Amino acid sequence: MSSPTVSAYPRRWLALAVIAVAQLMIVLDITIVNIALPSATVDLGITDADRQWVVTAYTIAFGGLLLLGGRISDYWGRKRAFIAGMIGFAFASALGGLATNAILLFAARGLQGAFAALLAPASLALLTVLFHDAKERARAFGVYGAIAGGGSAIGLVLGGVLTEYTSWRWCLLVNVPVALLAMAAAIRLVPESRTDGSTKYDVPGAVLATLGLMSLVYGFTKAATDGWGAGVTVLFLGLGVLLLVLFLAWEARTPNPLLPLRIILERNRGGAFLSSLLVGAGLFGSFLFLTFYFQGTLGYTPLEAGLASLPVTLGVLVGAGIASVLLPRYGARGMMIVGPLIAGGAMFSLSWLGVETSFVAHLLPAEIFLGLGMGLVFVPLASLALVGVSNNDAGAASAVLNATQQIGGSLGTALLNTIATTAAATYLAANLPPTQAIGAEAAVAGYTTAFAWGGGIIALAAVVVAVFVRAGKDEVANVPLVPAGDPA
Repeated sequence: MSSPTVSAYPRRWLALAVIAVAQLMIVLDITIVNIALPSATVDLGITDADRQWVVTAYTIAFGGLLLLGGRISDYWGRKRAFIAGMIGFAFASALGGLATNAILLFAARGLQGAFAALLAPASLALLTVLFHDAKERARAFGVYGAIAGGGSAIGLVLGGVLTEYTSWRWCLLVNVPVALLAMAAAIRLVPESRTDGSTKYDVPGAVLATLGLMSLVYGFTKAATDGWGAGVTVLFLGLGVLLLVLFLAWEARTPNPLLPLRIILERNRGGAFLSSLLVGAGLFGSFLFLTFYFQGTLGYTPLEAGLASLPVTLGVLVGAGIASVLLPRYGARGMMIVGPLIAGGAMFSLSWLGVETSFVAHLLPAEIFLGLGMGLVFVPLASLALVGVSNNDAGAASAVLNATQQIGGSLGTALLNTIATTAAATYLAANLPPTQAIGAEAAVAGYTTAFAWGGGIIALAAVVVAVFVRAGKDEVANVPLVPAGDPA
């Protein structure tokens, strides 16, 4: 490795603060935009069928390019990748904040995801080379993890404040000064490091994976407007499947694979990645409809909607705390069966919402149990994804876990949005003539149908774990120390 000796790098804690800001910005960008989405759709005239692209354009690019971004940062230079990611993220955020139409906003969100795929692995890899002492490294990753867990809550509140008192555009524009300040600090405080070895990048693999995911999402979108049996729907869904099959075939033969198949073909890890995909699919899409329900149906302001979504984060923090205690005693399998069942049940309870539902009596407990179930999943999932993995593959395995959550979120958001749009249209057709009251009921019918499907998808993750996962507590306890692998 051609890098400075950084075990005692004097500015490592200041560098951690800079890296933490970058991580916070990435995490914030998901929830902050969700709160702004209802206002943005009205302002730019985005249709119900297309609204999911504000979310999926980001998650497809992020998930599809994350593994490539990790390799680029390792061999090109992590500081260089970090700074380039910051500049690109700031530019994409400005483009989205100033967007005058839906297409420009979607493109900006895709660019944000692409640069986040460069920025996120560079940030995590920098921590591994900045902190060599085990205790210091644990503290550094504790800070990093706390930001990952608490950043979503900050995003919910900040998104509400910015949308309500300024404009939804500032939910994107706020990234510009933050990114530029962090970039300037990184130039002075963050040391460069890179890994020696082959610098060949699997660009064809990244292109096949990303285009395949985009084709699937577009197929789901066309199903909402043209129907599942329409030629254009079948064409893009079939093309997406074909491209993803070609991606796997390419990964099996290329000497420098983006996704080494040995990582996902091991039984326990394969079960972890598949369950991660399903959890992401059910969870990301459902948050979209919760936001629209709060603001569009219950008439909450953006700030009230953000505050009303916080119980999910509270539940996640409680669940994660419980899981951290139980994991070394009982292993991952039990919690990863119980967690999705709790979260899926909570999600399914949201399918009973009406036009006027009590927040305290219904929504509050459902959100808390949804978060509690997710907290019980996230902690053991991170350990299970690294069971039996070699040190050389630890970074790739961690990146695959993150990618599956983003990819699952992309596909789930698109699919559930299509299901919601179709259910709402069916309700309207069965209750003519349309009135304002009927329109509100139709919207809720769409949301609740999506919640039911989302709950089922999350619960399916428990079945996957029950069938595939066999790792005991001792195996889970012996996973590599560093989630992203040690670049050395």
